[in-house]
Amino acid sequence: MRRAGAKLGLILAMLLAGNVAHADPFDVPPEPRLFGDWAPRTRLFEKGIDFQLGYVSELAYNAQGGSKNLVDYTDQVAVGVTFNLERLFGFHDAVIQVTYTERAGRNLVDDAQLGTLQLVQEVYGRGQTVRLTQLWFEQEYFNRMVAWKVGRMTVGEDFAVFPCHFQNLTFCGSDPGNIAGGYIFNWPISQWATRVKVKLDGFGYYQVGLYDQNPQYLGFDNKLWPVFYQGSTGVLVPVELAWLPKFDGGRLPGSYKIGAWYSSAAANDVVLDIYGNPAALTKMPPLVQHGLYGGFITIQQQLTRNASENPEGGLKVFLNGVFSDTATSNTDQQFAAGLQYTGLFSSRPDDVIAFAAGTTHVNNRVTDVQSLQNSLGLGPVPVKNSEYVFELYYQVVPTAGLLIRPNVQYIYSPGGSSQTKDIWVLGLKTAIRF
Repeated sequence: MRRAGAKLGLILAMLLAGNVAHADPFDVPPEPRLFGDWAPRTRLFEKGIDFQLGYVSELAYNAQGGSKNLVDYTDQVAVGVTFNLERLFGFHDAVIQVTYTERAGRNLVDDAQLGTLQLVQEVYGRGQTVRLTQLWFEQEYFNRMVAWKVGRMTVGEDFAVFPCHFQNLTFCGSDPGNIAGGYIFNWPISQWATRVKVKLDGFGYYQVGLYDQNPQYLGFDNKLWPVFYQGSTGVLVPVELAWLPKFDGGRLPGSYKIGAWYSSAAANDVVLDIYGNPAALTKMPPLVQHGLYGGFITIQQQLTRNASENPEGGLKVFLNGVFSDTATSNTDQQFAAGLQYTGLFSSRPDDVIAFAAGTTHVNNRVTDVQSLQNSLGLGPVPVKNSEYVFELYYQVVPTAGLLIRPNVQYIYSPGGSSQTKDIWVLGLKTAIRF
């Protein structure tokens, strides 16, 4: 009851809101909302105050696989406000963003013991509670060529940015956090950070960030406030270069990003003990490794443009890839590719059909030790390699501000083990902008 009351209060407190936006914060009109633009909200937006309220829910049922067949439901409420400081106070090209999120519900991977490497409900995780997710200031300089951002931020809102249209986590959001989640925290976990972005005229942009590393961001103490936690363990430094071409006279935009990261934090070696032997055999304390790193690519390209009223109409493809160091990462690679077609029927310009395939790879060093344990008669230990995921969804937009995406997921070799029964999941993802 306490959690339900908190969620209801959170929604009612910001009833004049819209979806949390991640686009250019300057001079962007409000996105379509379920109840339209009410006069008070429109006047506030024109003055420089844009409220946001978004809701995402994900229903999942394992038709095959796992210990038992279950239906689980999880959701997220996101409440935010953007202050355009130029409109409010004449402070040129500057904004402040404040966002709180609340997550609740159940996780099918845990409840049905699916044993997958990635969630089948991407909106679950990082504590089912209310958190401060964004509190940052950003200003642009030199005719908007340079943008400086500072405050409580999430890594995935700026680096390896990718939308969460699919329900399986393999195809959702900034993928470095999918395989290096022990120290790269995706939404809704924020960290004290700063980022500088330089626009490259006619090409794209280059950016670099500095993020405080501290496991206390994952906790529940002072989760509502922008506190500075003591005992930081290092600094995360991501860099990214983006090429943003527009082919066919601007009709076919693309986004090609390549990046890398380095963290000065320490982490346990996934295999070795303090003497350089397999810890799984010796039971000795693990070797501590310093310096964590990885790289990524994120590609999106519009291939065709149809006659749909939707400016996104036509065929778009994507390819994401990420790798992390093999010393400290249990899962060291992830690749995902897919396509989506918007406006398949002229009478339904906002409908989307999409398909994606992806894989998450277990570190070969971990696999080798598992095989060694079995050969020495210390098993049976499951030998893990790669998990393969496929998802198909169809998006229906009954009215502006409401998206409904029924989906089907097929997972081969769940958890990277070919001995585990394949999984079929029927899902339903709903997103609302109020």
